[in-house]
Amino acid sequence: MIIKPKVKEFLCLTAHPEGCKKNIENQVRYVKENMTDYNGPKKVLVIGSSTGYGLASRIVAGFGCKADTIGVMFEKPSNGKRTASAGWYNTAAFEEFAKKDGQYAKTFNGDAFSKSVKEEVIETIKKDFGKVDMVIYSLAAPRRTVEDGTTYQSVLKTTGKSFTNKNLDLKDNTLGERTLEPANDDEVQSTVKVMGGEDWMDWMKALVDADAIEDGATTLAYSYIGPELTYPIYFDGTIGQAKKHLHATAKEITKAFEEKGIKGFVSVNKALVTQSSSAIPIVPLYMAILYKVMKEQGNHEGCIEQITRLFTDRDILNNTVVDKDGLIRLDDLELSKEVQDEVNRRWELVNADNLAEIADVPGYWEDFYHMFGFQIDDVNYEEDLEPVVNIPSVEA
Repeated sequence: MIIKPKVKEFLCLTAHPEGCKKNIENQVRYVKENMTDYNGPKKVLVIGSSTGYGLASRIVAGFGCKADTIGVMFEKPSNGKRTASAGWYNTAAFEEFAKKDGQYAKTFNGDAFSKSVKEEVIETIKKDFGKVDMVIYSLAAPRRTVEDGTTYQSVLKTTGKSFTNKNLDLKDNTLGERTLEPANDDEVQSTVKVMGGEDWMDWMKALVDADAIEDGATTLAYSYIGPELTYPIYFDGTIGQAKKHLHATAKEITKAFEEKGIKGFVSVNKALVTQSSSAIPIVPLYMAILYKVMKEQGNHEGCIEQITRLFTDRDILNNTVVDKDGLIRLDDLELSKEVQDEVNRRWELVNADNLAEIADVPGYWEDFYHMFGFQIDDVNYEEDLEPVVNIPSVEA
């Protein structure tokens, strides 16, 4: 089939296998060019490995550190009539490039929250690795079912009171306003259950109990704080409550496994277009303005640049650079005074007439399409392709 993007609001319902492959190839090349002779982890588990920061982490570990990797994802293969999900094609490409470089790569496709997936992954670690020396937790899921069968659903809401601000409507790129209503206590707690640190701790306990993780290992999760402008919807909203729980869990992991020398960290990263962030009201307009400002100032980064800097500049294995709260800060460029002063100035000025001048809406959409393998240089989008792509280590 000839594969074209089919976009519905903040979702793309198709993905391009060759575009996704080229996107992975470009990231692999960047890592190889910028991480020569880096002494990093060698046996890495990435939970949430198929898109965004989790995918970038697997690429950096595999091609920057020459690590063997196990990934956990929840993606859809093609049935021949529709395309696979982007994460499926990303993982197929990753495994292909890893094999060419002689690196071990195995991926599990299933519910990372489930006990059965944890057991299956740990069994493979014991058999093929012995033990892992790094665990990266990068799940972004809308719901979670726990062992007693209860399913928790996350919500994108404020806490305390409603919040109204400018909003970029992704359906037609028009500027308007959006009001978000506050969550009730049950919705807040459900969001924490899904997006907080409870499952991260469950994974670490399972790995330690099975003796499948090295003494002195590092585990890492990702978060976002952002500027005061987005606090009501993000850091002080339901997502923020979950992220605060995640931050506390990093410290709990370090304390719980102190005797084994295992350390938990949270890396607070830059705002980037991901499948998750595209769904958050008001945030896309902030990011379109942020992109414009950071590109003009020459300090814009994508996922792969951020994670490369995490491994190298922040030295996460040896002498990890953290702030006073114990957080790794990769959002330093985004939150710099120079960037935020200009973002705030433009936020006050932006309207329907000057949107194109003040914000980088095309750049936002370019990153969005890139996630699904579209609008990538040197890809023939008129080619008739077979949408079914196998991942050697995954049973479709």
